[in-house]
Amino acid sequence: MLNATPFPSPVAADTAVPPKSTPLDEAQKTATASSQGQQHLRNTQILEASLQVSLQTGNDSLALLYRTAVDAINQALAPELGPDAIQNAMGQDHSAQATAGRIVGLSTAMFDAYAARYPDKELAEVAQDFVALIRGGFEQGYQEAEDILNSLGVLGADSPVAAGIAQTYELVHKGYDDWLQAKLGALRGDAAPSAPADAPSAAPGQAPAP
Repeated sequence: MLNATPFPSPVAADTAVPPKSTPLDEAQKTATASSQGQQHLRNTQILEASLQVSLQTGNDSLALLYRTAVDAINQALAPELGPDAIQNAMGQDHSAQATAGRIVGLSTAMFDAYAARYPDKELAEVAQDFVALIRGGFEQGYQEAEDILNSLGVLGADSPVAAGIAQTYELVHKGYDDWLQAKLGALRGDAAPSAPADAPSAAPGQAPAP
């Protein structure tokens, strides 16, 4: 009997060679495969959203700094308080003072929720740990914003952008220092010469309570 020469097996439709990926596809896959790559992609998305206006002026760059700082502080708080603990509030005054004030105000407002997770710890220690946590988140966000602005070449000598984010950096850290000092003073029962920052102010024409 003659041995019949076997014919090649037909290639199934579902085993067809897939289309060749482009270098951009490969770069995106590689970036997404690592946490560092995911961070770069997130930075790109932030940049694309923020570049609807020019980053050549200080205020627009502070909008970017605000966004990256709040995102990073949210990440720092996420293990304790869940994702997006701080609600972003874009489209506002982005001067250094206003930006720093919102960063400090939004992040320190999470203290009560954070402290409730540690009922057995001294409140002074909880307050110090909390400020260290949100301060670290701000540092991360500041570095991300600085990296993006550096890549755009807007942080040169005498740059209003560099001056604006540097001033914001100092004001945020001073705000955290002042908040912690006031909180620890209140816990010690120190006499306060004026009403605490978080105390409701009296209505116009209304005398403060004795």
